[in-house]
Amino acid sequence: MRIQLFNLLFISIFFFLNSQAIAKTPLVLFVGDSLTEGYGIEKKKAFPQLIKEKLKKDHQKEISILNAGVSGSTSASALSRLRWFMKKDPELVILALGANDGLRGINPKETYKNLKAALEFIKSKNKKVLFCGVRVPPNYGADFERAFLKTFSVLAKEQKVPFFPHILKDVAGEESLNQEDGIHPNEKGHQVMAKNLTPKVLELL
Repeated sequence: MRIQLFNLLFISIFFFLNSQAIAKTPLVLFVGDSLTEGYGIEKKKAFPQLIKEKLKKDHQKEISILNAGVSGSTSASALSRLRWFMKKDPELVILALGANDGLRGINPKETYKNLKAALEFIKSKNKKVLFCGVRVPPNYGADFERAFLKTFSVLAKEQKVPFFPHILKDVAGEESLNQEDGIHPNEKGHQVMAKNLTPKVLELL
């Protein structure tokens, strides 16, 4: 009888401790476009999944991820998507939208308004955020390029949020790291993105 009670107690403690560990595994929400989704490659080889693997392998840090990247999406979708995915109660949100705004020539003032609303919403929920900037090709003109870049840096300063200025750092313009369209990173490109972003994610967690 005592042995049975001991076994029952042991099993109860085991499941309790494991449930606590699972409950404490932080969820990182990635809200972005095709760059986040992993357009043209397997989703498991996109940078959000690679960050999860690097954190576990190199830093013994377990996280769960939710890749909410949607190809073609602009900053206009940011707030509505955040309202939906925030139900998952993430500990950290990686906000990486705006690339398609630039490619479509959307007025930077509109991008600013959309991303500001998104950042304010995240902060209102007391969630950590890593705000990622993007750039546009030079053929859009110097004035548009300057205004577009300023949108991200100004927002990061105003909102006082951690900022990674260029999500395609060391990848953009590198033929060997991009697919044939010259816009979307290939598997090697996503590996570079994960390498660049992992330290920031680890710091915030």
